[in-house]
Amino acid sequence: MTDLETSGFDERHKALFRFVDKVNASSPAIRNGDLDHVRAAGWTDEELYFAITVCALFNFYNRWIDATGVHALSDEAHREGGKRSAKGGYVRS
Repeated sequence: MTDLETSGFDERHKALFRFVDKVNASSPAIRNGDLDHVRAAGWTDEELYFAITVCALFNFYNRWIDATGVHALSDEAHREGGKRSAKGGYVRS
């Protein structure tokens, strides 16, 4: 996906991804109106809590990886991981 606005996502999910983008790029600027907008799109406070948490954790992991010099996965490794997750979920047995 290269452009959220022209993607096939419904408006509910676009509202969430716009909010997560703001969490990622400028979290100090988030105001009640930002939350009101995603709530109006149908997201609960619990769901928003999890979305914020996932965004924050990915920011942490990316910064940790960048600062420690851990090598990034290849594009092919990411594709294969995506296939595994799509087929079997995130829990490995």
